[in-house]
Amino acid sequence: MSQPESFGAIFDMDGVLVDSYFAHFQSWRELAAELGVDVTEADFARHFGRTSREIVEAYWGVGRFTDEEIRELDRRKEEYYRRIIAGQFPEMPGVRKLLRSLQEGGFRLAVGSSGPPENVALVLDRLEARDLFHAVVTGMDVTRGKPDPQVFLLAAERLGLEPKQCVVIEDAPVGIEAAHAAGMAAVGLVSTGRNRQSLSRADLVVDTLEELNAAVLRQLILDRRLRRCSSSEG
Repeated sequence: MSQPESFGAIFDMDGVLVDSYFAHFQSWRELAAELGVDVTEADFARHFGRTSREIVEAYWGVGRFTDEEIRELDRRKEEYYRRIIAGQFPEMPGVRKLLRSLQEGGFRLAVGSSGPPENVALVLDRLEARDLFHAVVTGMDVTRGKPDPQVFLLAAERLGLEPKQCVVIEDAPVGIEAAHAAGMAAVGLVSTGRNRQSLSRADLVVDTLEELNAAVLRQLILDRRLRRCSSSEG
């Protein structure tokens, strides 16, 4: 008798496992204040989702800092971020229940985040979820950021699965694009700073993780696979 097919769920971290919008905003504000710049929420929202280098250049201008100085600014900003979420951890509603139910439903779980490993470790510890994840990919593991699919392809490889067996849960348009580029199904999760329209290219858009379960994600993977097969045959 053949074994049932395995499936994988790959979670972005910021905006998916943890509602980190305001923590990132506050950490950028603190860093900017030290350097004499006032960052408003409108400023932050305009650059939300960009790389640290792009944000530094937007606030202070291209060429203001050397590569080494930008790395140091980024390191300090991420330290501030971890202090903020450690003090009041903003986990996403329903995240613990979903992770447990997916594990019980036979899914293999991974994190696919462009954040630093220290941030990912803090979030998984606070969620008491390290033992639930079979693979973790952070910004230290990849050389190309989203929408390049590298982070999700590496996560699938570490799960021992093919891309067509995986679904990605994301809150950012570039993450949805990266998931599809990897050949995976994608769920768009509305979170702080994101809306349904911006996630419309996902295979499914939800307002909360509580709308998801193993059956929903499994069917999403199979439906996308069927559409791809029908398209290739046509």
